[in-house]
Amino acid sequence: MILDVDLETLPREDLEALQLRRLKALVARVYENVPFYRKNFDEKGLKPEDIQTLADVKLLPFTTKQDLRDHYPFGMFAVSRENIVRIHSSSGTTGKATVVGYTRRDIRNWGRLMGRCLAAAGLTSQDLLHNAYGYGLFTGGLGAHYGAEELGATVIPVSGGGTRRQAMLLRDFGATAICCTPSYCLHLAEVAQEMGIDFKSLPLRVGVFGAEPWSDSMRKEMESKLGIMALDIYGLSEIMGPGVAIECAKAQNGLHIMEDHFLVEIIDPQTGENLPAGEIGELVITTLTKEAIPLLRYRTRDLTSLNPAPCRCGRTFARMKRVQGRSDDMLIIRGVNVFPQQIESIILETEGLSPHYQLIVTRENNLDNLEVQVEVDESLFSDAIKNLQRLESKVQKNIKEFLGVTARVKLVEPRSIQRSEGKAKRIVDMRNQQA
Repeated sequence: MILDVDLETLPREDLEALQLRRLKALVARVYENVPFYRKNFDEKGLKPEDIQTLADVKLLPFTTKQDLRDHYPFGMFAVSRENIVRIHSSSGTTGKATVVGYTRRDIRNWGRLMGRCLAAAGLTSQDLLHNAYGYGLFTGGLGAHYGAEELGATVIPVSGGGTRRQAMLLRDFGATAICCTPSYCLHLAEVAQEMGIDFKSLPLRVGVFGAEPWSDSMRKEMESKLGIMALDIYGLSEIMGPGVAIECAKAQNGLHIMEDHFLVEIIDPQTGENLPAGEIGELVITTLTKEAIPLLRYRTRDLTSLNPAPCRCGRTFARMKRVQGRSDDMLIIRGVNVFPQQIESIILETEGLSPHYQLIVTRENNLDNLEVQVEVDESLFSDAIKNLQRLESKVQKNIKEFLGVTARVKLVEPRSIQRSEGKAKRIVDMRNQQA
């Protein structure tokens, strides 16, 4: 089921014409209503009428998360507070929270786009969705909720936490679909197994997972443990929330970006220059229809690439590759660039290891050191120490061979790494504490 078949299958020429009309209107609106952008334009000697083609988007200023923090709480809004019907924000754990607002039309668009995404995932009005994304200031829960209701599906608004209860409800209610973070999905499967609940025997058939980067190895792990099709969804609060892009169930070959609402670019994260289709760089998004807090060229810090070719599912929207990591999550260990997802793939391809791990970064004698702590499966925990040491050496060798970095691998007992009901904390960087 495709909710907006006419839009999602637009010929490229018609789609780009629609994008250009919306881009021109957006630029005029932010210049008129957002002092931050007007000041930026004036400093560049740029006028809204200078934007005549989609390629002219590169003339526009970038927007960063720091810009949102600097204008906390409402300084980036383009409408008066009376026209805001909803406010969401980030946790602000690494600084001031980023605050986003929604008009009534923004909320309607959000629900429609999430409905499209769930339809692309193969859901219909006959499905029962177990929604384990957090409700509240986090956008995940309400975004998925709106989409399911737009589709006519039944929603179970479980939110985060209460993992044993969630496993019981999945069994008792017979949900056919689940939304949550991928790390929480694996934790849920682990707890269900302890309770004697076999997810493979349940009606559950599809999972829509997002809010944190995850690898194809983790996809195989989830599909194997739960007996489902695992699909990646992408979004971020600053842009809208979940619903910016999703994999389709038919192809599972890249995430369809809702291009009638979002103009996307890939840039070199160091130079800011645009990169051609197929090259990996930082995803930059311009919100074409957002009313409350429209953003020009927002730097997501997410690393991916674009494929503009139509998909065999029939959709013509460009597809983004699964997020490879974040430019600000990249570790540089003795000159080598390392992303958590690269190590995750090595871990999950190693028999006897669980998908629960952490990367501990320390500094000794002005040199950075990386320790990979990973849980072993229950079946291996009782093995002789020499067998575990051999497994540690194997993983260490594979990390060195494939990533070119020397890491200490430490196998730890099952369930010793703290579980998360939201985004998993993969990196513990202790370098600043040691300075």
